[in-house]
Amino acid sequence: MAEKPILMPKMGESIAEATIIRWLKNEGDKVEKDEPIVEIATDKVDSEIPSTESGILVKQLYKDGQVVKVGEPVAMINTEGTASSAATPAPAAVATPQNTTPVAEVEKTIEVAANHAKPAAPAPVTASGDRFYSPLVLNIARTEGIGMEELDRIPGTGKEGRVTKSDILNYVQNRGTAPATTPAAPATPAAQTPAATPVAEKHTNAAISLGAGDEIIEMDRVRKLIADHMVMSKRNSPHVTSFVEADVTNLVNWRNKVKDSFKKREGENITFTPVFVWAIAKAIKDFPMINVSVDGDKIIKKKNINIGMAVAQQNGNLIVPVIKNADTMNLLGITRVVNDLANRARINKLSPDEIQGGTYTVTNVGSFGNVMGTPVINQPQVAIMAIGAIRKKPAVIETEYGDVIAIRHMMFLSHSYDHRVVDGALGGMFVRKVADYLEQWDPETEI
Repeated sequence: MAEKPILMPKMGESIAEATIIRWLKNEGDKVEKDEPIVEIATDKVDSEIPSTESGILVKQLYKDGQVVKVGEPVAMINTEGTASSAATPAPAAVATPQNTTPVAEVEKTIEVAANHAKPAAPAPVTASGDRFYSPLVLNIARTEGIGMEELDRIPGTGKEGRVTKSDILNYVQNRGTAPATTPAAPATPAAQTPAATPVAEKHTNAAISLGAGDEIIEMDRVRKLIADHMVMSKRNSPHVTSFVEADVTNLVNWRNKVKDSFKKREGENITFTPVFVWAIAKAIKDFPMINVSVDGDKIIKKKNINIGMAVAQQNGNLIVPVIKNADTMNLLGITRVVNDLANRARINKLSPDEIQGGTYTVTNVGSFGNVMGTPVINQPQVAIMAIGAIRKKPAVIETEYGDVIAIRHMMFLSHSYDHRVVDGALGGMFVRKVADYLEQWDPETEI
């Protein structure tokens, strides 16, 4: 029997691993080439791994919930056997001596994969005997010197009470501030119960009372990721927000003039978002220290300008696809990329690489009728801009004949930034520069 491994594919430069969500094919099932066999999750994007061969799925090397590194085998496919041969893989593997070298390599691959899968095996061996820990959580626990007994006492916010990466990192951060918890661990069972109570009260919502008719809704995986990411951002970065009001009358008049002809020519709409992305990319060129990340006491200045845009999905969750090298595109190029990413983001059809590598983020709160917002920084970036709704307002206009009051299209720009590395002067000048580019929009711009 000729067996070949199905490998975890590379999904982006910064993506090193993925989590198995659900197997689409069982052991013994017939599989066609390019047919999806398993669903995986990376960050906030779910995708499928297609089979690279036709044959019989003889072995699933990982279970649901386990983490697999890029390049490692996730399954074995028998490219020559039938369903019956797949049912007895061991004798078939001994046969076919003419293919000893490939079989030996496959057996080595299976052994390597099994060794990689072993870190998940000790997870259920806990004081309670039924709690699952991911390899990542176990590695962090080992690094921080957290024993299994102590790990059992950490409250989990994951599915079925599982401990997530954020749970254990939060515990490690607060571990030093609660020394009384550690000595209580070796005490008698009666003493262990109150020792765990302070930690549980700190990380759970036990104080919430439920009334008649209240509904409990379990967070889905993406919502949990968003929640963890937002809490981590607020914990790491001291947020400051600066506001600027911009007169975008010229921009509104220009869009009204070109939108019909653009739709007829390109077959898609032109929104304000590409213009916002263009203005932000241009302002970043003027103030490159906005385009940075923080690594301990070091500032990483990014060469590429990759602008993420927050998109609301059909289920209400947010996802941030990234417009790579936005400063190198003209307005038409940005418009095409924005429309493509936004459309696929809403139906969860983005690839993992398309939400990675952002260096600055923009979110359009005006699309929900909001005039301004105070957005949370999308780590590891240091700044984010919220675009408010464009509204007609009376405004004072300076003319050669004196000041007059006129009806203008006005909007607020809200710029939140990490005060560790972005001071008020830089944060304020940056958002003012973006407003200047929007206010100075040429009504004769061609696209």
